[in-house]
Amino acid sequence: MAVEVILPKVDMDMTTGRITKWFVAEGAQVTAGEPLFEIETDKAAMEIEAPAAGTLAHVVGAPNVDIAVGAPVAWIVAEGESAGDAPPVALQPAMTKEGASTPKSPLFSSEDLSVPAPSGEHGPGEKPRATPLARRLARTAEIALSAIRGSGPRGRITRADVERCSAAATPAVPPPDDDNVTYVPHSAMRRTIARRLVASIKAVPHFTVSTDCRIDALKALRAELNAGAGLIEHAGDLAPQWKITVNDMVVKALAAALHAVPEANVTWTEEAMAHHAHVDVAVAVAVAGGLVAPVVRRAQTKSLSAISGEMRDLAARAREGRLERDEYRGGTTNVSNLGMHGVTRFAAIINPPQSTSLAVGRAERRPVFADDGVSVIGGTLMTVTLSADHRAIDGVLAARMLAAFKGFIEEPLRLVV
Repeated sequence: MAVEVILPKVDMDMTTGRITKWFVAEGAQVTAGEPLFEIETDKAAMEIEAPAAGTLAHVVGAPNVDIAVGAPVAWIVAEGESAGDAPPVALQPAMTKEGASTPKSPLFSSEDLSVPAPSGEHGPGEKPRATPLARRLARTAEIALSAIRGSGPRGRITRADVERCSAAATPAVPPPDDDNVTYVPHSAMRRTIARRLVASIKAVPHFTVSTDCRIDALKALRAELNAGAGLIEHAGDLAPQWKITVNDMVVKALAAALHAVPEANVTWTEEAMAHHAHVDVAVAVAVAGGLVAPVVRRAQTKSLSAISGEMRDLAARAREGRLERDEYRGGTTNVSNLGMHGVTRFAAIINPPQSTSLAVGRAERRPVFADDGVSVIGGTLMTVTLSADHRAIDGVLAARMLAAFKGFIEEPLRLVV
């Protein structure tokens, strides 16, 4: 019996996805569990395995186009069956604005792929063919589908067609020379970043508190640790020593501060305040086209060397798009460090459901008072700014947490004992 292969939902808020590549050609034999195709999520590329063994048939999921979650993208035909034995591509239910269920077809069907695409014109009285995403975008932009020329198979209207029509219909201030403008479609990651940040800034009442941390002692301790033995023990094994970074120490200090001030290690919900037993620190990592924040779990319990090794591994796999879903979900707080880019100070946007986000600026030499309070000497200062969700954390609590962080940074031996 033929088995339907659908585009799976791999993220909670995922409604559409893109197949970046097929690993198996149509007509080839597949085994259950074998990687079948790769989809692009907002954070990583994920391999989807074959749900059954047999022959891959009726591949209708085209690469690099938006496909509705749950839509069939292919069929797997059992041994002894022919490709013609596969059922026709099923329609998926979609909810209208009124809440009624209506049929929603996948982005392409086998009929689309077998018939040459016409010019894109719609015949008299013919209902325009359009992808589900294109229909939704057209409704939002209040554009009649009949006014859009489709460029897809059999004249089907795609997202790009709606966006072109919308851009043409929307007055805009043109650049000095339109020939110098190139429009690059948004990736799934960029769309998700935009949506989540807009939702955060609208729904979360942000406020910020800042302080300067003197890090001369921290730098000296870091140099001493990195100048130690060539081999260190990590996770029970001897491994080549990696260099502990200032950011590793910031992650540890933030985890220690939230452990010392547990009232700030919370998440706001409409029903109750969620208090977390452990501190899971998400760390922003720049990747092509955006950023990802892999999470160091239970960071308050880990040594600096363990955090350093874990962050190197997570950051490397984040840049390669190989993070597992659980490695970038959740977190009770967040660190964003732009100091290495010369930024002195900035404020970060909170990533819900987290209640805090720490923005770390550049460490620089500045004049400071000596211990006698009179003499002026040189010191290395680093400005940090804590963004807090005022629904969960008040000003005094945020100040207490930031003071605890400053204490760990300026007395760094407390991070290793």
